[in-house]
Amino acid sequence: MMTTRLTRILFLLFVITSPAFSQKKKPKAQATTTKPNIVLIMADDLGFSDIGSYGSEIQTPNLDRLAAEGIRFRQFYNNSICAPTRASLLTGQYQHTAGMGYFNINLGTPAYQGFLSKETVSLAEVLKDAGYSTLLSGKWHVGDDSTSQWPRKRGFDHFYGNIGGASDYYVIKNLPKKQRSFFVKDDKIVDPEDEDNFYYTDEIAKNAIGFLKDQRQEQKPFFLYLAFTSPHWPLQAWPKDIKKYEGKYDIGWDSLRILRFKRQQELNILGKGQKISVKNSDLPAWNSLTYDEQKLWARKMEVYAAQVDNLDQNIGKVIDHLKESGQLENTIIFFISDNGAAGEDVGHGFSGRAVRNWGPVGTAGSYDSYTRTWAYASNTPLKSFKGFQYEGGISSPFIARFPSKIAAGGLIDGTAHLIDIAPTLYEIAGAKYPQTYKGNTIHPLAGESILPAIYGKDWVRSKPIFWERAGNKAVRKGKWKLVSVRSDQWELYDIEADRGETNNVIKDHSDIAAELKGLYNTWAKSVKVEDWNVIGKGKGFEPSFNP
Repeated sequence: MMTTRLTRILFLLFVITSPAFSQKKKPKAQATTTKPNIVLIMADDLGFSDIGSYGSEIQTPNLDRLAAEGIRFRQFYNNSICAPTRASLLTGQYQHTAGMGYFNINLGTPAYQGFLSKETVSLAEVLKDAGYSTLLSGKWHVGDDSTSQWPRKRGFDHFYGNIGGASDYYVIKNLPKKQRSFFVKDDKIVDPEDEDNFYYTDEIAKNAIGFLKDQRQEQKPFFLYLAFTSPHWPLQAWPKDIKKYEGKYDIGWDSLRILRFKRQQELNILGKGQKISVKNSDLPAWNSLTYDEQKLWARKMEVYAAQVDNLDQNIGKVIDHLKESGQLENTIIFFISDNGAAGEDVGHGFSGRAVRNWGPVGTAGSYDSYTRTWAYASNTPLKSFKGFQYEGGISSPFIARFPSKIAAGGLIDGTAHLIDIAPTLYEIAGAKYPQTYKGNTIHPLAGESILPAIYGKDWVRSKPIFWERAGNKAVRKGKWKLVSVRSDQWELYDIEADRGETNNVIKDHSDIAAELKGLYNTWAKSVKVEDWNVIGKGKGFEPSFNP
């Protein structure tokens, strides 16, 4: 299940050349505690190939260092979109059981209520009862209609961040205040102290470090959920970060996919014999664009890369703090993304915002996305993107580092899902998962601990994995994956041989397809999946484009 010694050596050499290995201050004496600290980092709309250790050219030395000193999963799954992913991550339940079957919008049933169910418990609630300080800096997005659904009501001691979904990175002074992104500290809406130097990704890391400094006085282990919004649109980045990537994407999305695929093969991140997915026929070839069109689109990718770069810088700031405070070696760190790269076409008004784009892309006056064209490159070699149950929508990088327990440079083949994070963390923390909580009967955990795999032991998943959102469905059992896009037409793929989902083999394996469909139907009934054509079609949030 782990890489060969040669692969490990090559990957370590790749990472050692990165800036993260420059000399730093020696750490203070290691803080002692009976339980490990936990840092759970989530990126937002980050594609499968968007960091260096998964094939990217973007400078991510801090994440690459975590990968070199820890392990990576080749196949780790999410729920294809923001709110449902966060619901499963926080509760260890499938999204419907957690109350987030569609989004943070109430569609009228408990499985689609749009906020966390009282029959679930959050990571913060369980870990707090196990003696942990519980801290959240960044995006919430699992209940925003009422302060009763905010983080401190679900077990977090301290919170800084945005309650809803997308957020501007800058303070947009030209917008009326009621249309600006707003930020909350603990339970109060707060204004940025320095609007001219405010950049939201920086602020998430800054507040996380502040929480960690204050927490040292409590003499308890901590759980830090670091939920960045980067690189979710809008495309806004510091000029100094954009400058690093000027001209780098003039090659276009088609060539970039090939270059990333080659790097992935060199890093052995895909396994042997894999093929790159077939790009949608409705997406233009780079060479079909005019010169001016190419320059505009290249600029969008430059800004996107700058956002990922800045994300990595801020992860590095948190790691440096842990090292300098003597806490790093007793801290297990997980890194994931909430879904695949985003295909939304944003730029001329979205979700009730005023039409905006009075400044060049990347500046405070812009509100753009890089759409499906670059998203396909970000998800190399996978098919499709955010919102769909093809691999490009539900696959994420996964990195775990804990030097005393995790061997350096490993790659894991076993399939894991967000629902596995909760039982894994509870095992690490020695936390007891409750049967009842605050007078409510709590659902049993849906996932299984992946700690054996992370610690280098043989591990094979015992249960299938299921997905459903807005009529998009899938089930994964062993090497087989059955998937359907907004219809009852099913496709079957051998993911071990065909991660890019290039060859639908359902006609050759109708018996396997029938078995998986039966498993899916049983699961869908158990978690109260509703017919999307009845409960939600036309609500305006499901993608209108082809996957």
